[in-house]
Amino acid sequence: MAGPYDLEEQERIEAMKAWWEDNARWVYALIAVTVVAVAGWRGWEYWNRVQNEEASALSQELARSRGDAKKASDLAQVLAEKYPRTFYASEAGLVAARTAFDAGDLEGARARLDWVVKNGRAEHKGVARLRLAAVLLDLKKPKEALEVLDQGADPAFAALTADLRGDIHFSQGRLDEARAAYKLAIDKSDARSPTRSLTELKLGALGGTP
Repeated sequence: MAGPYDLEEQERIEAMKAWWEDNARWVYALIAVTVVAVAGWRGWEYWNRVQNEEASALSQELARSRGDAKKASDLAQVLAEKYPRTFYASEAGLVAARTAFDAGDLEGARARLDWVVKNGRAEHKGVARLRLAAVLLDLKKPKEALEVLDQGADPAFAALTADLRGDIHFSQGRLDEARAAYKLAIDKSDARSPTRSLTELKLGALGGTP
């Protein structure tokens, strides 16, 4: 004869069976989703690892290009097209832009820097924006250079941005604004900064004082 514990156990078993019949499909669905999610995450990690390894190899090849502007541009283009989200693609854009600039190819430098500003990693965008504005100034496009500087303000480059803004205003003959920009650059720069003395010279040449 079954005791009270046996009856309670039987009731629990029957209740579990009833619950399983009602919810089994949801349990299976949850397991399937979990398996897919885990597999997807591992696949994503593997894909990222492969992407970074391949991008790193191209970046190393770029470093060995030794100032070859065309090769640097071609490698940067491959990285931008195939691995646009990687650190290496962003860094390659800066390297290729510098190589193009040194070779006198201002439009090539402009194109590379513009890509970094729009698509590069956050840690590269501030530098790219400054360099792009400087290239546009060299291209006699001061209005576009100012627009680039106005797109974003990185506190780490406050002094350099103000100094470059002063150069742009000076090229436009807007001397009062150039002086104001140079003063701001001096205020924002460290006393030991090597660029501070140059900014002070430019301000002094315009009859201003820090």
